Amino acid sequence: MRWRAPWFRWQGQSHIFTRFPMHQTTRPATIRTKQSPAPFRCLSIFFSGTKRHIACAAALAVLTAFSPSSRAEQAGGWEGLFAADLSNAQFPEGVWTFSNGELTASEDQVIWTKNDYENFVLDLEFKTGPDANSGVIVYASDKSQWVPNSVEIQLLDDAGPKWVKADPKWKCGAIFGRLAPSQSAAKPAGEWNHCQITCCGPKIDVVLNGQTVTSFDMTLWRSGTENPDGSKMPPWLNKPLSSHPTKGAIGLQGKHGGAPIWFRNIKIKPLG
Repeated sequence: MRWRAPWFRWQGQSHIFTRFPMHQTTRPATIRTKQSPAPFRCLSIFFSGTKRHIACAAALAVLTAFSPSSRAEQAGGWEGLFAADLSNAQFPEGVWTFSNGELTASEDQVIWTKNDYENFVLDLEFKTGPDANSGVIVYASDKSQWVPNSVEIQLLDDAGPKWVKADPKWKCGAIFGRLAPSQSAAKPAGEWNHCQITCCGPKIDVVLNGQTVTSFDMTLWRSGTENPDGSKMPPWLNKPLSSHPTKGAIGLQGKHGGAPIWFRNIKIKPLG
């Protein structure tokens, strides 16, 4: 059978690759997926041919839709933080990989944006392995010495035996070492969490699984040793944040402490 050139139409977010009639000699295909791990491109494929052609079209559609920088994400001002080939990212070669819509690392190394960002909303999903300890890094002004020169939103397996009794300022959704989340909202290891981080100047808000867990004002952190409530900061956080730049690189921490973490649907939207 002769393969007809496919006709594509992007329709925004969907769990279904929709079908549209073209003409009597063309048979449309509707390709359905069990889940939507990225904002989907709704792809209509028209063809004539055998079931083999259907399988090939389905495979192509899924590979396209699972890109971390889906075109559909650009609707409403959203765009993927990282390109599908990670060409706009900075990381040690071979450490970070993207497969089946999921981004993960084999070592404790950060993947960085090449660009700096200010005033934005960062939206992503993450899944921790048992006892995982990771983070989302914003406003990084020095990638080689990022710990004291950035703000880290902690991602943790809160229920893991290693962390169940950890300092609240180390819990998932915390501003690491500085401000504890107002409530526990993390899902158990192996389940996907949804996290949205809004950075507007010195104000940082964290929503975890639909719950606002942290509202942070950098201007209040005027000491390099103590938090505003008098508690001690970890010694490696040795700089005040009140004078820290509110523009910088964004990073995702890798396999820290030997436990894996996975990310997907990573998108960003600038704030006007």
